[in-house]
Amino acid sequence: MSEKKTRETHQDSIIAITISIILVIAGFWTAYQFVGPAPPSQIIISSGSEEGAYFDYAHQYQQILASDDIELKILSSAGSSENIQRLLNGEADIAFVQGGTGNQQSDDELLSLGSLYYEPIWLFYRQPLSINSIPDLAAKKVAIGAEGSGTRYVAQQILADNSIDHTNTELLALSGNNASSALVEGALDALFMIGSPKSEIIQELLNNQQISLMSFKRADAYTRLNPFLSRINLPQGIIDLEKNIPEQEIVLLAPTANLVIRKDFHPALSVLLLQAADKVHQTTTLFSRKGTFPSADYLEFAISDEASRYYDKGAPFLMRFLPFWAATLIDRMVVMIIPVIALLFPLFKIAPPLYRWRIRSKIYRWYRELQAVDDVLFRHDLTAERQQDLMSELERIEAEVNKVKTPLSYADQVYNLLLHVDLVRNKILKT
Repeated sequence: MSEKKTRETHQDSIIAITISIILVIAGFWTAYQFVGPAPPSQIIISSGSEEGAYFDYAHQYQQILASDDIELKILSSAGSSENIQRLLNGEADIAFVQGGTGNQQSDDELLSLGSLYYEPIWLFYRQPLSINSIPDLAAKKVAIGAEGSGTRYVAQQILADNSIDHTNTELLALSGNNASSALVEGALDALFMIGSPKSEIIQELLNNQQISLMSFKRADAYTRLNPFLSRINLPQGIIDLEKNIPEQEIVLLAPTANLVIRKDFHPALSVLLLQAADKVHQTTTLFSRKGTFPSADYLEFAISDEASRYYDKGAPFLMRFLPFWAATLIDRMVVMIIPVIALLFPLFKIAPPLYRWRIRSKIYRWYRELQAVDDVLFRHDLTAERQQDLMSELERIEAEVNKVKTPLSYADQVYNLLLHVDLVRNKILKT
């Protein structure tokens, strides 16, 4: 019996708590609708040819991301144009894209995480030709890169600025080792190439006494006409001080390599990629000082919001000190916690009155019946039989009130009710 009474005593507390829990669950469910999805564990990057710098950098990214349990799948490609198309088709999530190779469609669908490094344009030609400027290439055999490559796109743009095209010059779709061998063997007069000065092919051409490198004396004009290009200098002797290669300072043009994403790319992974880019590209090179890259400048596409914040303020606070999975989990949960806290604050104010109302309602309902008995006394002359009926009604009310179980803090209200029952009984006895 004691256990039953205890359950009854706490029943109202349980009801109030249950209502509060239901409201909290409803708040969590509502907030969850606004929680973004968790970052995927696998992403795809479209790089470049397997002998190129893009492919090598992609593997460096792969190793860094693996430490945070993110698998980076690498796809080789013919170059920037194919990379852009893969992004637009949904075949890749991120890609290396050379500056100047975008178009209106890609501008609307893609975003940049930043520029990564300069990609110098090398214009090699055979001696005894004298190539001092682009117009000197007219009527020559010139390799401009394979179809779909960034080299071809930029070379065509520079040639077009000088009214050179396939109608007045033999432009060949050769690149890499094939183009280099053809130039050395005399099958070509000149070739355009974009790549690192550390490239084996470029090193061989720079060290070949039969091959010369053109200096872009009008570099400033090209950078004004083509904003994606920058002017960079190859200092005298920087390739080989002993042999003094090059023999004089060479002015080069250079687009930048961009790290490009789809607009629906997960924001947390954007930050993770930027942290990887910092580790890979912030070192000193022949053309840039340490810390120059990655950069929010020299971009092919509009910069993403996450990248813009990263360059202004660095990585988000949680990602600086916590593992990636923990930081992203907490970040997602914050979206839920804030509205739930906003719900709990008024709930803490509502719950006590709700509880009091629940307890008092069990008491006040008997006051209605007690008042009905008192009204009979006030409005009618009572017969002996009617008095007995009213006394029986009071006994019933008193018995029911004694069954009501309330917390001790509300016991005074129960006793007040019993006193009022006794008051009405005395009034009946006096009539």
